[in-house]
Amino acid sequence: MRAVSYGLGSLLRPSASGSVARAQATLRTLTTASSTARTTRNATPPASSASRNIVRRQFTSTPARLSDPSAADAPSIPPPLKGIRIVDLTRVLAGPYCTMLLADLGADVIKVEHPKGGDDTRAWLPPFAQPPTGKDALKPPPGKEDYWASLPPESAYFLSVNRSKRSITVDLKSPAGKKIIYDLVAKADVVVENYLPGKLASMGLGYEDLKKVKPDIIYASLTGYGQTGSYRDKAGYDVIIAADAGMMHITGEADRPPVKIGVAMTDLTTGLYVHGAIMAALLGRAQTGKGVHIDASLFESQIASLANIASNYLIAGQEAGRHGDKHPSIVPYQTFQAKDGRIMLGAGNDGQFRFLCNLLERPELSTDEKYSTNAARVANRDTLITLLDELLQQRTVQEWCDLINGKIPAAPIRNIRGTFDEHPQSKDRKVVAEVEHPRAGKIKIVAPAVRYGDGKMKITRPPPVLGQHTDEVLTQELGMSEDEVAELRKAGSIGP
Repeated sequence: MRAVSYGLGSLLRPSASGSVARAQATLRTLTTASSTARTTRNATPPASSASRNIVRRQFTSTPARLSDPSAADAPSIPPPLKGIRIVDLTRVLAGPYCTMLLADLGADVIKVEHPKGGDDTRAWLPPFAQPPTGKDALKPPPGKEDYWASLPPESAYFLSVNRSKRSITVDLKSPAGKKIIYDLVAKADVVVENYLPGKLASMGLGYEDLKKVKPDIIYASLTGYGQTGSYRDKAGYDVIIAADAGMMHITGEADRPPVKIGVAMTDLTTGLYVHGAIMAALLGRAQTGKGVHIDASLFESQIASLANIASNYLIAGQEAGRHGDKHPSIVPYQTFQAKDGRIMLGAGNDGQFRFLCNLLERPELSTDEKYSTNAARVANRDTLITLLDELLQQRTVQEWCDLINGKIPAAPIRNIRGTFDEHPQSKDRKVVAEVEHPRAGKIKIVAPAVRYGDGKMKITRPPPVLGQHTDEVLTQELGMSEDEVAELRKAGSIGP
């Protein structure tokens, strides 16, 4: 009997008679059947479009040992994407971040990497995970000793966005390599890629090509500027798009040159958008039986993320500027110098400003016509900020935070060590997970961000070693013999 999971889009709709209760009862019945079914490897979905998206394969693979500090906090729902297979043809950040979020939800993500070097970020080091040595040194799988020893250390960058995935190495340009992708796609639900528009199509791996292999495939493309338009052939890089689409213009101090944000937010935002788009497409396919080509770009994700800054221009023709750490329309709302460091402090309304003035033992400031309203404070920003800066230097950052005690927005400017090692909320919310990596040993990575009821989704495996799962996928799931795999390896169609 096949193990099954059911498309949320079809199950959460009311039944034909309009009875929500009946639909919920059906869901409970089908879920029970799913939990008792035996897993069938390589189960092929039914051919009919209506049922094609109901049956989902449950893929088996032995995960590496995990040590998750939140293991006692089980999520209140099962992994919603369990049984969904994703062929991941992405590298660097936006695409891998997207597929990692899907893996967090239970999807079987097969990361396809080039045999020579793999994902670019594997070579972005230092920093890297320092493997254990001496008696604690880890042993590679039999027959992989020389290959694993030839690999560079596991880079911190790669480890940050590739948890819970499997890695296989395939040369997409070789005929045999292309056939491997076809065979994977035939048993998959989603393909995610971030090549230049038309590049994979020229290799026979575009949406129209793979749609012939799997008619209901969901194919997500992440590019710099999108599949159409005069800029379609331009490569997309986070910082370039930040410059080209408004973000860098509004980042930095007013009297200094623009600066980039401290992390690649354009890439991350695009990954989040596409993660949501794929979830929506899966729900859509459960209703219609049809796949879709998702066309996402860093350019449009960046523009969509301008939020109120974009609206200010579109509605009122108001050009934006740089304000550094200051809010353009709320005063005070910025960092200030305390006795021992800087503190972020805000007063979003007149009541909060009165509280601050009383705390500073200058209550008369809140009734001064120059400062009594936010509009007045914005108009007299320079004099008020100078005065507040002097007053706040009387105490330390921690003393001010203790006195404020959540009455108005305030926080110390923490460095990264302070964020992970000192912040009590980081410990309370278990923002760090530990996993046992087969080459690097026990490493710490950021845990998934979202809780589902009582806990977070579990990290099912550490970030993979380059090509770690090639043999597993080809033999156990594509049905190849060991001799066939050896011939592919000899021909260079797959990695060592």
